[in-house]
Amino acid sequence: MKRLAAVVALLGLATTTAACSAGTDDSAGPGGGRIFTTIDASRPGLDASAPANPWNPKGNSFLGYNGMKLAWVKNDLTDPNQFYPGIAASWDIAPDNSSITLHIQPDAKWSDGKPVTAEDVRTSIGIAYTTGSTAFAITPGAAGTAADITIVNDKTVKITQDMKNPSVKFARGVLDNWVVPAHIWGSVLPATFWETLKTSRGEGAAADKARQEILAIGQKVLAFSPPKDVSAGPFTLERVNPGEALLVKNKYFYNAKNVAPTAVKFLNYNGNEQVWNYLSAGKLDYSGFVAAPTDVMNRIKKAPGSHVITGFSPVAVGMAFNQSKKPYDNVHVRRGLAYLIDRAQVTKVASPDGGTPSLTTSGIHQVPAKAWIGDELNRLDPYNHDVAKADAEFAEAGLKKQNGKWLLPDGKPWTVTMTAPSGFSDWVAAQENIKSQLIDAGVNAQVITVADYPVYLQGLSDGQYDVGFWLMALGPAPYDIFQRLYGASNGWTNVAGRVTHSAPGKGGNWMGGPEEIDVKGVGRVNPGELTAELNSASPEEAKPIMAKLAMASNQDLPAIQLWDYVNTTFTNTSRFTDWPPNDSDMLRLPAGVWMQLGMVKVKQ
Repeated sequence: MKRLAAVVALLGLATTTAACSAGTDDSAGPGGGRIFTTIDASRPGLDASAPANPWNPKGNSFLGYNGMKLAWVKNDLTDPNQFYPGIAASWDIAPDNSSITLHIQPDAKWSDGKPVTAEDVRTSIGIAYTTGSTAFAITPGAAGTAADITIVNDKTVKITQDMKNPSVKFARGVLDNWVVPAHIWGSVLPATFWETLKTSRGEGAAADKARQEILAIGQKVLAFSPPKDVSAGPFTLERVNPGEALLVKNKYFYNAKNVAPTAVKFLNYNGNEQVWNYLSAGKLDYSGFVAAPTDVMNRIKKAPGSHVITGFSPVAVGMAFNQSKKPYDNVHVRRGLAYLIDRAQVTKVASPDGGTPSLTTSGIHQVPAKAWIGDELNRLDPYNHDVAKADAEFAEAGLKKQNGKWLLPDGKPWTVTMTAPSGFSDWVAAQENIKSQLIDAGVNAQVITVADYPVYLQGLSDGQYDVGFWLMALGPAPYDIFQRLYGASNGWTNVAGRVTHSAPGKGGNWMGGPEEIDVKGVGRVNPGELTAELNSASPEEAKPIMAKLAMASNQDLPAIQLWDYVNTTFTNTSRFTDWPPNDSDMLRLPAGVWMQLGMVKVKQ
């Protein structure tokens, strides 16, 4: 699967397209020179007219290369606040999560030679407010938002949390933010911005007006085009065209002596097949995860210098149901499908190297599940492939089998219609395999593809699909793990610490599950309210809540957990060495961050 961000259609302004700087051998590439060649796995298609703007979805700001954040999130199993240094060299988190104090890299400079200061961080935080950043949201009552930003000195900034609705992820929400130079970007914030922000935190018409003004600034931020890419990262954008983007080394980067490549080249691609061809030909020094069938994976591994690194990826794929549509409102139908689908077969076809069949449906990736729910995992129904149990569940639901075909209770034909975005090759392959399995078992099925991921997400939100694939178990924060099943997509919103539930088809509730579930051995629970409790719970407080939610997910099956992803990273040792090892907690970070941390060396 291509890990794509939902792309917002914006009119990007032209970015700089200057020729290569003197001394850069752009003709070298892989096999010669010190140019590091890669692709941006987060999005296909380079846009030569897009600005070097990290907030623009199509912008030519490449995470970890010329796009810098305060810090870089680690791939920790359970702690969402574990980070590697970025613009912030270190930080102090208050024991009660009420504040975080950032200490800026003492030698950090922008690529124009000016030092990175606390004012740069403050300006960047101001911009984050206009674009809806987690810790800097302006939604009244949002959890884990900042209450105040104070410049302590030129290299120190303190951010306090609004403790009316605190979140254990407050530090994460602060650290995971872009940093841009105030002397370039300061003009996007009006002189009255901070007063407007203060007004927006109140109530009434004036506060509403202030919030609208801030959101309007956000539109200008998204379209802003710096005349030149000024970066505090290891590289700066030199030029971009429809075929490739070239970034050159930033001599002012604070750890420049440990950055081995002299330049980075991003190749354009429009689908998985192009990336497969690049990797098979040995053209890429690095690529993040891209789904590949077994024959393609074998071809990639045969390329000279091909090296695959694997590790934990805190995300799973679920076959999710729109319970507003019959017969998926009946739990016995969902359970019948869970028994009928052979998850091992699906995974082997769809993601043989990028996933492992889910042990069961718990809502949690199986790797951290032991840490969160312990032995409770072994007590959950594994839903092993069992046709007899599937038939019994279908019969319990009132379905009828006639001439070897399962029909709806009223005798009308039943077709399981699954939908997927056409570019997600693993999802499409999985659904085609499930279709074959169901048809063999007497359940008619079909697969429908839609143009791209944003269209697919909109269709989900609008309740257009009967059955779709849904990313779930998004760790490491326990709240994030379960809000995929018991958040806005299933009707629950959490504002100002108050949980409300929307009826199916309202407020983005496309799953349409019940507001309460009678969980065996637990009693009646409201899974949305339990999930909200995770937002402020300590790790020890979270564990029993996680166990209850796992039992609810296993029993009620809002989605069938199919496979848990494995982070498959593609590298090539022909030109560069010193890659992270298997299971490293930095594998979900791009290679640009590895370079910042002193890894990736030119092969001698």
